[in-house]
Amino acid sequence: MPLIADETILFESPSPEDVFCYTPSLCRGFDGRILAGFDLGGPGTVKLEGPRSDHGDYPSGNQLRILLSDDGGKNWRECGTRLPMLHTMLFRAGNALYALGHSGRLLISRSLDNGESWSEPSVLDGDFLWHQSAGRIDFRKGRLYAVYEQRIPGARWPGVAPVLMSAEENADLCDRSNWRFSAPFRTEALFKEQGITHFSGGTLGVLETSVIRIHDPKHMFYDPEGRTVLLLMRAETGLGNVGAVLKGEERADGSLSIEPLKSPSDATLFLLPLPGGQLKFHIDYDPDSELYWMVASPKLDSFQMAGLPWYETCGDRRRLELLCSRNGLEFRSVGVIAEGRGKLDSRHYASLLFDGEDLLVFARSGDSRAKNLHDGNLLTLHRVEKFRSLV
Repeated sequence: MPLIADETILFESPSPEDVFCYTPSLCRGFDGRILAGFDLGGPGTVKLEGPRSDHGDYPSGNQLRILLSDDGGKNWRECGTRLPMLHTMLFRAGNALYALGHSGRLLISRSLDNGESWSEPSVLDGDFLWHQSAGRIDFRKGRLYAVYEQRIPGARWPGVAPVLMSAEENADLCDRSNWRFSAPFRTEALFKEQGITHFSGGTLGVLETSVIRIHDPKHMFYDPEGRTVLLLMRAETGLGNVGAVLKGEERADGSLSIEPLKSPSDATLFLLPLPGGQLKFHIDYDPDSELYWMVASPKLDSFQMAGLPWYETCGDRRRLELLCSRNGLEFRSVGVIAEGRGKLDSRHYASLLFDGEDLLVFARSGDSRAKNLHDGNLLTLHRVEKFRSLV
């Protein structure tokens, strides 16, 4: 399958053997500006200038960096603030830009100068440890809806429970009192109810949630009152191309809940076929095409011999595809965005951003200098020109 995108390296690790590139996130700022955020992790972050998170991928912590472009992504420069955060979503709300992430504690930082500088992170929750990646945030009628995930104390990986969050777009989102949170939803009972066991003997779970809304009145899960969102998640089952879905609901009193998704016949839909659902994916809805677009890494071989090191069995991290869907739940590929050819080449964990007629994709990547397919040394930007014409 031919490549449908070009590629530009936005950042290279200063020390590929111990400083790794994680969590790419794209955001549209004001006046046409584009922001690209990512965090650096690994034991070598002790050598970096600037603050680091208290908790991270390694004990040394992670550091969030944000790049800015004012010419459509041709040229980039780093903003003036580095933040002690990881797993960050960048987004625009009201007259500000925000970075929602964590340092173990759930944190948020605000920029009032279009991303040039950022506030000291404010704590939204300090009672639990948190987790996520750069998933989708949903906006409707002046409110935003996002999911972060609480770590389940003592649980093996992935060991997280999604929490639905909501706030008014124009509020001060650094103020904890302006947010509403659902109770965390634990999925162990759903796996058990459906008789699911981990194919490879690991631990079942869900993680890295994106929030989507159904817009088609003919859709089985359309909510005419607009109080329902779908939570699409990476599923850890030991198989490739399997994802999971839950329902998020805003009740009449404004409180939030997460529940199993039920069909009109009262059947539970939980696990579903999803290309790349075994790894982090990113989805967004495009009103111009009335399609959901997804960047993901479909797995080509789920049945390799047991006992191989994990970094030899995650070859799906080499290939990044663009997929689309009319209903948000069934996707088909329209082309390959990028594919690593060497043993250590990776292109995965990407985020997308609509840019007029084009689509921008920001990926966690690596080349022959990378430590392994998971711990890459590059962040790459890909442009799919006239992406809607691919359908």
